[in-house]
Amino acid sequence: MKQTRSNTAVRTVVADKREAILRAATKVFAGKGYFNSKVADIAKEAGIADGTVYLYFNSKEEILHSIFDRAMAEFIEEGKRELAQFENPEDKLRRIAELHLEKLGADREMAIVFQVELRGSTKFMEEFSAAGFAEYLEIIRQTIEEGQTASVFRKDLNSMTCAKILYGALDEMVTNWILSRKTYQLKPMANEVLKIFFGGALQK
Repeated sequence: MKQTRSNTAVRTVVADKREAILRAATKVFAGKGYFNSKVADIAKEAGIADGTVYLYFNSKEEILHSIFDRAMAEFIEEGKRELAQFENPEDKLRRIAELHLEKLGADREMAIVFQVELRGSTKFMEEFSAAGFAEYLEIIRQTIEEGQTASVFRKDLNSMTCAKILYGALDEMVTNWILSRKTYQLKPMANEVLKIFFGGALQK
């Protein structure tokens, strides 16, 4: 029993330390840019020694990957849980759009990392597109295909193309929000995007 408790405590400490490093890295990358940031900057922000970072991550690039992987895993898990509450494909797509903007709108630093730093090189974009992003697009595509089967959405449209168009529109809303000098809530923009999207996709 004591050994079990000890192992649990160790895992908790490790998880907490990793979380602190990832949170610090997100802030540093958003503020200074990925390529201008150093591991020492992340360690300073996290309040730990430089060497401690390397106990949890092999490199700055691995930290960036971990930020993306963790955020996408959490988003996809929450998204699946939310979608299970709806039956209508239109309602499901609406919730996907709202959740997309809601999550990034609640964390500007994370939004900057996603919209700017992850796109800093073709290599990064290829790696991240092959990771959780592909699963996210597939969830949207399956929802659209579900709507086509139920005659809610037009059947003559390519479901993956539709998924990319919807994602692209939401993605652009986040980018505009980051770059805008105006202060406004991001989540309500989901309704504006969907008015256009559904206007061309709903079965007449």
